[in-house]
Amino acid sequence: MSKRLLGHNFSLLHADYVKLNESWNYNNVISPYFRIYYIDEGEGFVSTNEEKITLEKGHLYIIPSFTLCHLSCKAYLSQYFLHFFEESTEGISIFENNRKVIKVTASNTDVINFRKLLDINPGRGINRSDNPTIYEKTKYYKSHQELNNIVNDSVYFETQGIILQLISRFLNSRQFKNTATDTVPSKILDATRYIQLNLKEKLTVSYLASRANLHQDYFSRLFFKYTGQRPLTYLHEKRIERAQYLIAATSLSYAEIAERTGFENLPHFSKIFKKVTSLTPGEYKKQNRW
Repeated sequence: MSKRLLGHNFSLLHADYVKLNESWNYNNVISPYFRIYYIDEGEGFVSTNEEKITLEKGHLYIIPSFTLCHLSCKAYLSQYFLHFFEESTEGISIFENNRKVIKVTASNTDVINFRKLLDINPGRGINRSDNPTIYEKTKYYKSHQELNNIVNDSVYFETQGIILQLISRFLNSRQFKNTATDTVPSKILDATRYIQLNLKEKLTVSYLASRANLHQDYFSRLFFKYTGQRPLTYLHEKRIERAQYLIAATSLSYAEIAERTGFENLPHFSKIFKKVTSLTPGEYKKQNRW
């Protein structure tokens, strides 16, 4: 893990302290960045397709990027929150094999870190609205990330250090360890990493199986056993995750994005995009851009 961490960079997007009520109720939120919450009062909920997690006082929560979820509060909730982009030289997320919401008990150091993060990065709140469909726009992404380029080196490195410390709290949790990569056969782990590093290449299940020196049917069964997905489904999901990021954070055309994510043509790209996200590329763009 340590060698991989050296190739990771975390770009601050938003950080703030907010008090929420029943109007904080948003469905089908799927963001190209990570969220970390520290709850200091009240109660809220994060629901995914698999579970409903209660946001409780005195706890930290992380929601990995591209995790489809529903955010809600019945009465009152106050929280410190952090949104950040993850960039990796290998293109593989630290949480690649741990895509669920993780909860840990907060420590005094966590609270101090959040307060320090806000103190050295003023004006990094959302301010406009707590509705993701409003603040998740490329215009806002760019304006906030530009602030990372103008802060002095001291603030930049301290911010990186705080984000790393908060992330480390989840890497050490039992929930993270329960899905650790050392339980996955090396050939399957290698296949998932190869897919992410070569999304734009012409990849087939037959080719991936041959790389692993396994029969295609056996490779597919083994892949499904340890990832919960068939190889082609996994490949499509990772290509569309990358496409979502490119739509939200760049000005590339759909054709260019299709090419960069390994689709042979635009119609096929659009078909798979709709299948994975339930939205057309245009609908997704409308939600995430002006």
